[in-house]
Amino acid sequence: MSERRISRRQLLGGLGAAGAAGIAVGGLVGVASAERSEATDVEANVVPFHGAHQAGIVTVRPSYLVFAAYDAIAEDRDDLRALFAAWTREAELLTQGDPVGPVDGDVLAPPGDNGEAIGLGPANLTVTFGVGPSLFERDGVDRYGLAARRPEPLAELPVFGGDALDPARSGGDLCVQACADDPQVAFHAVRTMTRTARGAAVIRWQQLGFLPTHARDPKATPRNLLGFHDGTNDIRLDDRAALREHVWVGSDDGPAWMRGGTYAVTRRIRMLIEVWDRSSLDDQQQTIGRFKVTGAPLTGAREFDPPDLGAIGPEGEPTIAADAHIRLASSAENGGARILRRSYSFSDGVDPRLGQLDAGLFFVAFQRDPRTGFVPIQQRLAQLDALNEYIKHVGSAVFAIPPGVEPGGTIAAPLFA
Repeated sequence: MSERRISRRQLLGGLGAAGAAGIAVGGLVGVASAERSEATDVEANVVPFHGAHQAGIVTVRPSYLVFAAYDAIAEDRDDLRALFAAWTREAELLTQGDPVGPVDGDVLAPPGDNGEAIGLGPANLTVTFGVGPSLFERDGVDRYGLAARRPEPLAELPVFGGDALDPARSGGDLCVQACADDPQVAFHAVRTMTRTARGAAVIRWQQLGFLPTHARDPKATPRNLLGFHDGTNDIRLDDRAALREHVWVGSDDGPAWMRGGTYAVTRRIRMLIEVWDRSSLDDQQQTIGRFKVTGAPLTGAREFDPPDLGAIGPEGEPTIAADAHIRLASSAENGGARILRRSYSFSDGVDPRLGQLDAGLFFVAFQRDPRTGFVPIQQRLAQLDALNEYIKHVGSAVFAIPPGVEPGGTIAAPLFA
């Protein structure tokens, strides 16, 4: 056996009673409603793990995010199947606020759970899993015999105009998204998954994110680091018709293992905050197309007033400029295309080369098909958006997010069967 190889017995042996307990806990929890925004038990701080769709998609966003992408190093498909089985059992436990193993067991062996989340509770933790296009084929090599099972929508994203992508912050064979109202709970989840993956997958990149603490109010739109509301025109979490049309893979879509799932696009968008902070309020508002304080479109009085893209100002120019961000991102300007945004702000210190803040938006968007969702919208934004003067896309990835599972099931099991 090579040093990197992990056998299914080794992988699952570390779970032992924890895996069995995960199944038992799942049985007690029951099946969540298809719409997570209605299923979340805020008082208990528990978001059910099981259901038709994975949690962490139409769940109200908790305050903190840890998103990790992995490169697969397993030697065969069976090891990947075992990894997802172990990850599923661990997620069942962690989302209940339970450790994945004993913390105070044999003093001569590493504890089954690292223990940094003891006493913190579930904290509305959600754990969401996905697979990237490179898992199916990398450099023309079908490493795991999965190439024929790759969904057509799971194609590598094109390089858009203005992209300054760092390969070390882009791509990935697998992904784990953990969101919680306690940053240590979210970190603990990804740390646990990474520990379990040892020998089967290694972290390629990781991103931490945060939101204003009021963001768990479904009626409140969080502000990004530019100071503007972010996601005012997003798909409502209770709009089941829009979610069916634009987010969930339908019963007529292929392949069968993805039906009820979705596709996630992630973009690490660095904001040139020092440049933005020197621009006038009028320039900022014209760039976005909204008033900064109220969030209302420049043609309205309240945040959720629909923007009048045909309105003309007193000087004969459009009130919402032709290159304003909200115009170019609107479904009306993109053939009806819509995506579900679930983004988080980030601040990763200072760029040592320039002495400027390395901060911005970790953009996460879910959609039924990136080819008709994110891609055409971003192509338009990349060409014309006035906001491009103040932002830079430095990381990019796309993942297939399989459907949820019932108690006892394993995420993505049909893919690896």
